[in-house]
Amino acid sequence: MPELPDITVYVECLRKRVLGEVLERLRVRCPFLLRTVDPPADAVEGGTVRVIMHLGKRIVFVFDGELYLVFHLMIAGRFQWKPARAASLSKICRAALDFRTGSLLLTEAGQKKRASLHIVRGAASLAELNPGGLDVLAAGMADFIRILRSQNRTLKRALTDPHLFSGIGNAYSDEILHAAGLSPVRLTQRLTDAEAGRLWDCTKAVLTRWIDSLRKRFAERFPGPGDITAFREEFAVHGRYGKPCPACGDTVQRIRYAENETNYCPTCQNAGRILADRSLSRLLKNDWPRQAHRPRAD
Repeated sequence: MPELPDITVYVECLRKRVLGEVLERLRVRCPFLLRTVDPPADAVEGGTVRVIMHLGKRIVFVFDGELYLVFHLMIAGRFQWKPARAASLSKICRAALDFRTGSLLLTEAGQKKRASLHIVRGAASLAELNPGGLDVLAAGMADFIRILRSQNRTLKRALTDPHLFSGIGNAYSDEILHAAGLSPVRLTQRLTDAEAGRLWDCTKAVLTRWIDSLRKRFAERFPGPGDITAFREEFAVHGRYGKPCPACGDTVQRIRYAENETNYCPTCQNAGRILADRSLSRLLKNDWPRQAHRPRAD
C-alpha cells in the first residue's frame, strides 16, 4: 500500500499536471470503486482542480463549491499518467480522469477490488473520511510521544494505526523501528523517555529521507506502476527476509500474520532473540530457533 513518502510524491506530481485544470470527464469503469451516490459522478465534470492534498493515505482533489474527489489506493491501486487523452482503458483500469493535458488512470492489479473513490460535498463530509492520525512531520516530539503512549500496544501496531499516526504503513514502520533499534513487539507504555525520543527522531528521519529520495527520482517523470512499491532494494529490513542486515550482518527475520509481514533484525532490535512467528513457531515447536545466527560468508 502506498505510504506517506509515496503519497507525497503522487500529490506533488499531480499538482504539476492538473492543478488549475478543468476535469473534462470522469470515467468510472469499475462500479465497485465508487462508494458514494450523492453527489453523482458527473458533478465534478467541468470543475477546476483548485487543490490537491492528502488525508493520511487518501489523495484528495478539491473543486469549487466544497466538492471533493477522495481516492484510497489500498494495496494494489496505482496512478498512471497518459500525456495524451486515453481513448481506451486496460482491463485493470478502474477509472480515468480526463483533462486537457492528459488522462490520469487509476489501475488496480489482482482480483480483489479494494481501491475506493468517494465523491463528497462539504468540509464535514470530507472530515468523516479522515482517520485523524498525527502528521508526524508537522508535529512536535511531545505530541508524538503523548499519542504513542495513549494506548498500550506494540510499536508495530501503534505506528501503523491511521487513527494514531498519519501515513505510516507496514513497510516504513519496519524501517523506522530498525533505525531506532527497537523491537516491533515492544509495548508503547514500556518505552523509556530516551527510547521514545529516539523513535521520534528516527520516524522523522526515515520518512524525510525517503520523501527526498523519491522526489529526486520522479522530478522529471510521473511514477510508473512498478515505481510505487513496498519493496525497495535500499530498504534495511522490509522485504529482506533471509538476507543480511546492512547494519550488523545478521539474518533479517519476519513475523507473518494474515496478509502482512513484519521484518526485523534480531541483533539490532531484540538483543539477538528471534521473535515467535505465529505460523512457523507453532509448527516447529521445540525446533524453533531462539537465537539469531550470522549468515556464513561465502
